[in-house]
This record gives sequence, structure tokens and C-alpha cells, in this order.
Amino acid sequence: MLVILMAVFTTTSDVFLTYDNLVGNVMMNSMILLFVALAGTFPILQQSIDLSVASIVSLSGVLTAMLINDFNLGLLALLLGVLAGTGVGLLNGVVFAKGKIPSFLVTLGSLSVFSGSALLLTGGYSVPFNNPGIRQIAIGQTIPNVPNLVVWGLVFYVLASLLAWKTTFGRYTYALGENERVADFSGVKVDRYKIGAFVVSGTLCGLAGVLLTARITSATPGMGEGLLLQSIAAIVMGGTALTGGVGGPHRTILGVLVIGVLTNGMNLLGIQSFVQEIILGFVVIFAVALSMDRDKIDVVK
Repeated sequence: MLVILMAVFTTTSDVFLTYDNLVGNVMMNSMILLFVALAGTFPILQQSIDLSVASIVSLSGVLTAMLINDFNLGLLALLLGVLAGTGVGLLNGVVFAKGKIPSFLVTLGSLSVFSGSALLLTGGYSVPFNNPGIRQIAIGQTIPNVPNLVVWGLVFYVLASLLAWKTTFGRYTYALGENERVADFSGVKVDRYKIGAFVVSGTLCGLAGVLLTARITSATPGMGEGLLLQSIAAIVMGGTALTGGVGGPHRTILGVLVIGVLTNGMNLLGIQSFVQEIILGFVVIFAVALSMDRDKIDVVK
């Protein structure tokens, strides 16, 4: 799907296959979605789900902007914004694992709690700030011609992939997705790793909120809007099954790039935004239908 889309847009637009467009637009605009999709991958690998990812982005961003604007904390504000994401991820995980409440219901509720908190803190208004140094963290170029946001995204993509493939946490994450009961009987501390998946998710969403705030030097209560559905689409298109145990963050980037390339190509062709939503929906369904291994699923429902 990614190759097909790139071929189509290369033939229909002279601008698409240029370095400035691919790195400055496609990659740059896909990095926040990459963080959120990587975050959501870990709970899904365990056959759970985190529906609060977008609201964590908004809450972390708002807190970061307020700490910079009202208290002039500078870089410390960025760290506290990330820690806020970690904290609410921990809260999600503890309520889910220790309360024995389905993750869908826990995070559906926390979605509203975190979104409402962001609205309460800001009164529904944006929180701008003036700090060029903070903005450079996202849009500067430590590596020539490569925006820092792209570097951050690729670094954490590699770290997330290593976490899934090369650590005990990652191996047990896959085990819980394959068969939680067997993992439990094997002596795996199931609750610990369930909570860990949501802590990782919250941390990555906190990073997304902080970097998005640094990029636009502002935060709004709805700045994460749209990221939830796009991240789930990217995760599934990348090959991580909603039934758990299959895929991983190393594949999530493929789904993110499909969405990024499709959106960029449609913008270059001047397609109206509401038509883009319709096309994106069809492409997601088509891509998932192509990539799904139906032999491993007894019942589709």
C-alpha cells in the first residue's frame, strides 16, 4: 500500500518525490502520530487498548505550556509534561490491572477525565508562550536538513522496537497477548506487565504532547483531536493484530507512513479536507483487509 501510494503521487505531482516534501512535510507531520501509535501498540499487543492516548497528548501539552508561560520553567516544563503523561498512564494501568476492569472501559472513562482536565485548566482557551529555545527542540536542525522532531521520532521508534524485541518486558508483552492465562500459570507477574504497558503508552503520549507544544509554541485542550482513530488505524495497518500477540512497534511505522503519505499527496492534489476523510477511511479498510491473516482468526466479530 505504501509503495502504491508513493507511485501514484509521484506520477501526479512534481513536488511529491522531493527531499523537502518527504522530510519537511511527510516525515515532519507524521512524527506526532508515530509517537501516539507507538504508545498504543503496547497495550494492543497485550490484547488490551488505550483509548485515552489523544487526551494524554492534550493534557501533557497544556501542562507544559502553562508551566512555561506562567512559571517560566523552560526545559524543566518539558520534563514535567512527559512525567505527567507517565503518571496518568500509571493511573490507567493500576485501575485496569488491579481493579480488574476492562481496559476499554477504563480508558474510555479516563479519556473524558483527561480531556475535561485540560479544558478546566485552560478555560477552553489556547495557551501560547514565547520561547524560541523551546521551539528549536522540535523544529531546529541538529543534523543538517533534518528537523529535530524527525530525529526524536526515529530515535524513540528504535527504542520502542528494542523494548519490544530485546527485553523481558517485551517478551512478556507478546506472551500476554498470545495467552494471558498460560503466562500467569508460568509465573509471569501479569499485573506488573499490564501496568507497564500503560506506563509506556502514557510516557510516549506525554512526549508527543510536549514536542507538539514545542513545535507550535502553544497548547490547546483539543490539540490531540483526531490522533486516537488515526493511531489505531496506523497500528492495525502496520500489522499489529487487535487480538494481541502479533506485530509490534517496529511495524507500526509502516501504518503511520501510509497515513502520512496519503494525507500529503491529497493536499498536494488540492483535495478538500472532508473528501480526504472519506478517502482515508476507505484506504484504512482496504489496507487492513489486505494485511489481515484470516487463518489465525476463528471468528470475525
